[in-house]
Parts: sequence; C-alpha cells; structure tokens
Amino acid sequence: MGLQYQESFTMPFDLCDVKHDAKLPLLLAYCLTVSARQSNGLNRSDAYVLEHFNLIWIITDYEVNIKRLPVFNETITIKTEAVSYNKLFCYRQFNIYDQEGNELADILTFFALMNPETRKVSTIPEELVQPYESEFVKKMRRAFKPEALENPEEKTYHVRYFDIDMNGHVNNSKYLDWMYDSLGYDFLRHHNPVSLRLKYVKEVAPGGQITSSFVQDDLTTRHEIKSEGQVNAQAIIEWMRID
Repeated sequence: MGLQYQESFTMPFDLCDVKHDAKLPLLLAYCLTVSARQSNGLNRSDAYVLEHFNLIWIITDYEVNIKRLPVFNETITIKTEAVSYNKLFCYRQFNIYDQEGNELADILTFFALMNPETRKVSTIPEELVQPYESEFVKKMRRAFKPEALENPEEKTYHVRYFDIDMNGHVNNSKYLDWMYDSLGYDFLRHHNPVSLRLKYVKEVAPGGQITSSFVQDDLTTRHEIKSEGQVNAQAIIEWMRID
C-alpha cells in the first residue's frame, strides 16, 4: 500500500455534458491533476522527474469501472494512491466518492517512464518512486488485449494545435474523446459508460490525421485510433441505456 491523497471539488459546467453528467475524458484528465498535486507535495513533480532523470511519465492503460457518473454541481472526492510498481510500470488507483461516501467509480492507471528525446521506455528508478511508499512487485499486471476490428464504422479527424500537451504529443484525453465522438450524438445522449478498458499503443504526431473506428455489439463498443497506417490506441467500452 502506498501513501494516500485526496481532494474534494464541485463539478463545474465545463466538465459536464448535455445530460449534466461528467465528461469521462475530462474526468480522467482531472484525476491526473489530483495525482500531480500529490507528486508535487512529495517533491516528485514532472519538472523534477525531467530535470533529475531526463524522463517523463506516460500512461499505457486505463481500467475503469463506473457505478454512476458525477453530475453538474455535485461535490465529489477523488482519492488516489500509487499502489505498486515493478521494473517497467507503476500502478496508480483512483476512487471517486459522492458526499455520502458512496463510491461512484474506480480507476486503475498504468504508468511508464519515457525518455522524451529517444521516445523509448525506461526502467523505474527506485529513488524516484520511494516517497510514494508503493510496494515493489515482480509480476506485471495483465493488461487489456484488444481484438482487431472487422468492418468498422470510421470517422476521420485532424490533429489540432490544442490537442497537443506540454510533452509534445496528443493529450491522453483526446483519444477517448475521438472514440466517444465516433458514436454520434444520439447514442451518447441515451447511454452512459459502465466500464472502460483503454490501451495506448503509439503516440499520434502533431498536425496529422487520425481515423477513429468502432464496432458495436449491443451494449459493447470496441474502438481503434489509427494514424499513418499504425494503431495508436484501442478500447472496449460497456454501456447502459438511459432514458
């Protein structure tokens, strides 16, 4: 078990959709902001990691289970903990609760370290993760293994300037945003996510084109983001229908 950290905040207008529910891509991004503040407090900010190790954090996988999305003007608490790490990955847990302490969602995030110049993954320095008091585990967690899509529906997007973050690559939230958008307004208006498995495979380059593809089997959608003939991200989402 690692050090725990939590913050409470009230859901603002810009984090919510037409149903007044949290926008999942932005909620995941906000969770990362919460964990970044824990890291800053432990003197392990992104600037520290880059200066002392010439490395940056990247996310490789999300595993998300949702009982209910937070809604507009609702006060929620996000708790997070860097639970464990091995030679190549760090695993961070997020749990979201309402004001009565009921769990709304749990999120497991897989982190790795990358050299920003070579764009290659690095081993985890023990000195870097020591302040989090996480457990070292030799065994790697089994990550989501997606299947290839057959005869998918497709939609093409241009990678815009504001899609790029400070690390010089497409922000993590944009991949899920593209996946959502390919489903269309009517589907999203009448469905909410129950679970998400998302894998990042390869970075999308600034200024190019991506294709967001999906296939649907009842309340399950499977997704793929591609650019320049290569797979960039894959996901499977379970949905429930709402009125």
